[in-house]
Amino acid sequence: MQNKQQRLKENRSQFQEAYSKNAIIKGSIIATIIAITPYLFSIHLSVPKTQVWDTLFFTYDSKSWQNANLVMWIFSGKSIPLLLILIWFFTNRHWWYHTLLVPIAMYIYQIFDLFFQDQELDKFQLIYMVPIMAIVIPSIYLIRAKILNSISQANKSMEELEEELKLRPKNFWGKVKDYF
Repeated sequence: MQNKQQRLKENRSQFQEAYSKNAIIKGSIIATIIAITPYLFSIHLSVPKTQVWDTLFFTYDSKSWQNANLVMWIFSGKSIPLLLILIWFFTNRHWWYHTLLVPIAMYIYQIFDLFFQDQELDKFQLIYMVPIMAIVIPSIYLIRAKILNSISQANKSMEELEEELKLRPKNFWGKVKDYF
C-alpha cells in the first residue's frame, strides 16, 4: 500500500514537472510573439512603393491601391492587433472572453476586404458582423444575468463568482473544439 502511494506521488510529481515545463515553453513563445510585434509592424518598410511586388515566393499586384507598401502598411495595422487579440482570446480565463470574437471577426473582415476590394464586395459591411454578434451578445447577456441572479441569491462577491466562472486551462485545440 505504501509502495503504491509512493509511485502515485512520483507520477504526480513527474506530471507537474512536465506541465510546468510545457507552460514555461508556451508562455515563452507567447511572450516572444508579443515582444516582436513592433518589429512585425515595421516589416512593411521592406516592401517597395510600386504597384507590383515581386518576390522569390509570390507576386503581389496592389491593383487599385497602386502601392504595395501602402497595402502592407494597412495589413500590418490590421493583422498585429488581430494577432494580439487572438492571443488574448486563447489565454483568457474570464467568463466574458467570448466578447473578443466581435473585434476578431471585425479585423478578419477588414483584412479580407483589404485584399479583395477590387471585386466590389457588398458595401454594407456590418451585415457580416450580424451572425457573430447574434451569438455573442445574447450569450454574454445570459451569462451576466446568471451572475446577477447568483449575486442576489447568495452572499458571494463579484470576485468569487468570477473565479467560479473562470475556465480552467486547456490547450489550443481544446478551446477550438469548444466552438465547433
